[in-house]
Amino acid sequence: MVVGAGVIGLAIARALQRAGRETVLIEKESSFGTQTSSRSSEVIHAGIYYPAGSSKARYCVSGKEKLYAYCRQRGVPHRQIGKLIVAASPADVSILANYERRAVDNGVEDLVWVDRQQIATMEPAIKSEAGLHSPSTGIIDSHAYMLALLHDFEDAGGIFLRQTAFVAAKVRRDGHQVQLGDGTEVLVEWLINAAGHAAPAVATLIEGLPADHIPRPAYAIGHYYALRGKVPFNRLIYPVAEAGGLGVHVTIDMAGCARFGPDVRWIDDLDYAFDDNRRSDFAAAIQRYYPDLAIDDLEPAYTGIRPKIGSPDNLSPDFQIDGPDAHGRHGLVNLFGIESPGLTASLDIADAISDLASGSAQLHRL
Repeated sequence: MVVGAGVIGLAIARALQRAGRETVLIEKESSFGTQTSSRSSEVIHAGIYYPAGSSKARYCVSGKEKLYAYCRQRGVPHRQIGKLIVAASPADVSILANYERRAVDNGVEDLVWVDRQQIATMEPAIKSEAGLHSPSTGIIDSHAYMLALLHDFEDAGGIFLRQTAFVAAKVRRDGHQVQLGDGTEVLVEWLINAAGHAAPAVATLIEGLPADHIPRPAYAIGHYYALRGKVPFNRLIYPVAEAGGLGVHVTIDMAGCARFGPDVRWIDDLDYAFDDNRRSDFAAAIQRYYPDLAIDDLEPAYTGIRPKIGSPDNLSPDFQIDGPDAHGRHGLVNLFGIESPGLTASLDIADAISDLASGSAQLHRL
């Protein structure tokens, strides 16, 4: 059983079912992917920012290739549009150099340095001292991707239960006895907690799981503004990263529209309300690299909440994917803190979980 039908849960359920395991995917909402998976930047990441040897680095770099191949095979709309990481000030140039070293450590070897003159040719609207061009970064229609995963899962015989809450799980000799919201009880050999924001809460409902194996959730809301008028960019534009995120960047969707975001603001509860009072700070951040932006060019779009773990001043830098080797419980996998680059990494994470369930591999851990 897989708990949570976001992009990670869908990918895992698909992989398990296609490997010959009878799989049930449950989702408490009325449809799939209504939380983090539908409120992201929809970017296929190259694997530049993440610490060498981390789960984020490994699953992103390998997952990127799998995701591009899957999109081509299944006709999922996507585009390898590329990304330019810009140094808006001389002090930012050294940060770009750190990114390049980290990318090489992660096996990303296609980054290209560009100077001010080259940037003026590539992106005339951008002001930058220097930049790193990432040609393997792309964009994807995340809804179409999730729909394809669900189709594959159900076509292989998988069962998707919407509006079905996870209530509790008790340990049994041959698995976990799972109680659902309607009172139904199901005995499952493997229980995969891919509940996104709710993963820590779900973990507390699993009998006997030690509290020290359940991280504290931390919610970082990010706002996105759409750009009114003609789009002056040819690719994604990212400033150097800020604490808790990758900075207020430019993304372009499959319809050719541009949006800016996300910013980072810490909240205590899941609340997607849009705070338009962020507009002036947003504009100031963008104008560092796109000086022609007028504040009235920004139109509120949507918010997303990153499912981080830890606390704002002590965040976990990596995914926390705990299998039996971590907590000692056979047949249980908890996926915590699967924020960006979770979308890019989804197929590789799914393959790792499927291999674990088949007994052919152990999970990668930092």
